[in-house]
Amino acid sequence: MVSEDLEDKIGYSFHNGNLLREALTHSSFKNENKEYGGDDNERLEFFGDAILSFVVTEALFQNYSEQPEGFLTKARAVIVCEESLYEVAAGLNLGKYMRFGKGELLSGGKKRPSILSDALEALFGAIYLDSDIEIVKKIILSLLDEKIEQAATGALMVDYKTTLQEKLQEGGQVIIRYEVIDEKGPDHNKTFVTRVYADDVALGVGQGKTKKEAEQNAAKNAIKERY
Repeated sequence: MVSEDLEDKIGYSFHNGNLLREALTHSSFKNENKEYGGDDNERLEFFGDAILSFVVTEALFQNYSEQPEGFLTKARAVIVCEESLYEVAAGLNLGKYMRFGKGELLSGGKKRPSILSDALEALFGAIYLDSDIEIVKKIILSLLDEKIEQAATGALMVDYKTTLQEKLQEGGQVIIRYEVIDEKGPDHNKTFVTRVYADDVALGVGQGKTKKEAEQNAAKNAIKERY
């Protein structure tokens, strides 16, 4: 079975298969299939997000006692950001196991970073409800251990906004500003879309779960496009 293939990858077999199915059900599937009596994965994503944050926070706090609060906060942010979670979800080929509405499927939802990162958090929430905190902690750490180590040593912590500013100002002073151009999703799970400008010239667009993450991604994309 397809679900058993995913369970083999994460090293956990569900007792309640409905929780796994819910974690892998995008809202578009529920909206297009009125006969479907279950829930989509948005509530599980909300729950799993909190569990993930706790597990990563505890790991950083216990294993990197020499680091100050500010560093740990930044490290946690890059570990649980959309880009990082998307890479893990893509490694599991998570989109293959999900249920989508036809429209979302045709528009590339199976590979969309925001959808896959949310589904990974929903999966963590489902595992917790099906087991306990120790089991879900073990699974989260097994999937994210490399990213936690990289973040804690500073390998993942690139300040793209500062890098972009330095590159732009090599040619003289410029006024750099970031503008939120769109907000998507419900209040508890918003995605912000931000555009960066230099002297009112648009340079790049990025998105993220927070305004700061969206700004960093906008700067990152601007650097990719210009340099």
